[in-house]
Amino acid sequence: MLALDHIAVAGTTLAAAVDHVEAALGVPLQPGGKHAHFATHNSLLGLAEGLYLEAIATNPAAQPQQRPRWFDLDRFSGPARLACWICRSEDLDTTLAQISADAGQPVALARGDLRWQMAVPLSGVLPFDNRFPALMQWHGAHPAARLTNRGCALRRLIVSHPEARALRDLLPLRDPRVAFETGESGLLAEIDTPHGLRILR
Repeated sequence: MLALDHIAVAGTTLAAAVDHVEAALGVPLQPGGKHAHFATHNSLLGLAEGLYLEAIATNPAAQPQQRPRWFDLDRFSGPARLACWICRSEDLDTTLAQISADAGQPVALARGDLRWQMAVPLSGVLPFDNRFPALMQWHGAHPAARLTNRGCALRRLIVSHPEARALRDLLPLRDPRVAFETGESGLLAEIDTPHGLRILR
């Protein structure tokens, strides 16, 4: 079984991604860190119930990559936006073997004392036009427990795609906050904040 872990907003720069989230939600993000393996960096926002939000972008100061970046960031252009959702598994290898979609191969990653595996396709592109969730497994600490409480909670994540029903049926996920809608490919998050319900696209 999968569990919703976090959502990711991408930008052409980290500042653009952070500005997009802060303007939409009216709360500040806090510094995250660097991901040397994929030459990216991020900032973070804690959400209720152990979830969090990640603003992420290519790190221009990092060494050039030997393989495509995760979240399809090598092809990212245009305004910052909600680009990906991430689910965790207690046994990533078994989950990948059971899902009939190319969600990628596990890559061992670390940042500080955090350790995890993320399934990343060799192309960097996830199935269903990147509407398929990135799949991961934590090994030890989870970052959400370390993030400042800003009074925000995910009410609903809407995953839209022309083949939304097929996408939903592939996933061993039972979370009432995640809704699948048939339509143009996209993601939308409804987030309760200290300023009321806000929409993040």
